[in-house]
Amino acid sequence: MMSKLMAGKKGIIMGVANEKSLAWKIAERLKEEGAETAFTYQNEKIGEKVIPLFEGIGAKSYHKLDITDDQEFEAVFKKIGEEFEGEFDFIVHAIAGGPRKEDLKGKFVNTARDSFLRSMEISVYSYVKALQLAYPFMKKSGGSAVTLTYYGGEKVIPNYNIMGVAKAALESSVKYLAADLGQDGIRVNALSPGPILTRAASGISDFRGLMKSFKEKSPLGRLVKQEEVAASALYLLSDLSTMVTGEIIHVDGGYHVTG
Repeated sequence: MMSKLMAGKKGIIMGVANEKSLAWKIAERLKEEGAETAFTYQNEKIGEKVIPLFEGIGAKSYHKLDITDDQEFEAVFKKIGEEFEGEFDFIVHAIAGGPRKEDLKGKFVNTARDSFLRSMEISVYSYVKALQLAYPFMKKSGGSAVTLTYYGGEKVIPNYNIMGVAKAALESSVKYLAADLGQDGIRVNALSPGPILTRAASGISDFRGLMKSFKEKSPLGRLVKQEEVAASALYLLSDLSTMVTGEIIHVDGGYHVTG
């Protein structure tokens, strides 16, 4: 029998792009454990793929959200807060992107200004804004927020460039947010999985070569599975981790130890 670690808990999952998304695998695991979920998705085109998924697991609701539009951001979170009767318990943030393709190749020093700013806005500020808007609905009884990062925020990874810098900023934001919100019992963490072939990863040049390198250097000798990332997210979002905040949790088979 399932332990139902998330029974009675409700929250928002941001960033499902298709059924291969890490955010979707996390959503499925949370649902299995009894969570009630609402979703946001990027645009109508993605909506065509993901709305059937949301409906298939009985989502509370789903909303199109342009995270670069503050008014829409505020309206969507207010609506979800009302749907959850003024209170929810968790946020899963799986949103990243912004750079031009050419800025994920060659040298980081050549990054264009618009690519730099957009990457920071989408990959970093969207997490800050989400917690800013979630705070009124989470401050009563606390809760947990998890974002997804990557080892490229700690070390130089070929063809990652501006996204590595954005992930470093995201990881620093996790620590500052944890310090700000801890007094209200709100925990803020990040998961750093090893390479997994998702829609976002497909934009990185020679990603399969990167996966091969990770596997060779990992002490466990294999790549992480989506189910393992989802299990780690469950830990951080459930009451199993009530004293864990401001952390970057690696789920990469130990690659960061040797990489």
